[in-house]
Amino acid sequence: MLNEHGIEFEYREYRKDPLTSAEIKRVLKMLGLGPRDVLRRNDAAFKELDLTGNESDAALVKHMAAHPTLLQRPIGVLGSRAALGRPPENLLRLVRRK
Repeated sequence: MLNEHGIEFEYREYRKDPLTSAEIKRVLKMLGLGPRDVLRRNDAAFKELDLTGNESDAALVKHMAAHPTLLQRPIGVLGSRAALGRPPENLLRLVRRK
């Protein structure tokens, strides 16, 4: 969608280069969300790890760093702002907002 609007971006392959715990914490702060808000409860890793979603924030972030598919995506980051790309139009608002 960003390509369709002529917006340049850098894509990070989350499975090959997952976010670290520190990066996840920073992005969550920019989003104004907690780990439960971006936790993919239908992900295979959620079931394999026997997660409930009631784990501590620190534990959830640690799991997200180790199992990046647990983190909702895409997440766009521009400077000190971020947006969850669900719906995708959120990414356009991030780029167009001054």
